[in-house]
Amino acid sequence: MNATKMSERAILFHMNEQKHILIVEDDRVLSAMLRHLLEAENFRVTVAEDGESGMTLTKELSPDFLVVDIDMPKLNGIIMLKALRGQGVTAPAIILTNLSRPEYIAEAAELGIREYLIKADWEIDKIVAKIKAHLTQRS
Repeated sequence: MNATKMSERAILFHMNEQKHILIVEDDRVLSAMLRHLLEAENFRVTVAEDGESGMTLTKELSPDFLVVDIDMPKLNGIIMLKALRGQGVTAPAIILTNLSRPEYIAEAAELGIREYLIKADWEIDKIVAKIKAHLTQRS
């Protein structure tokens, strides 16, 4: 690898080294794929499999970014995000779900959610690119 490529990778690593993403998703295959791809981009990733543990981990770890499903065990993602916002948690988030209910989309907008993505409409690498773009905007 030449010096330019090495320095580009070092800069990218430095930009991402402090970024922590919490994925709150009960689909283990999807969360594992997202985790693998994001870690390959030098992000720190934690996964919660339900809304209750997602809320606990958000408060404990203060992640830089949240990726949240809606339809999950123990606590739905919208309710989790409402509770976190009510407790002063301001971490940016995107919703990644199979539900396209207008009431959920409206609630997500009221909560300041960056994007509401329907899983079936997005390839995994495009989801990762969106997350990266949001984290870059925040830097």
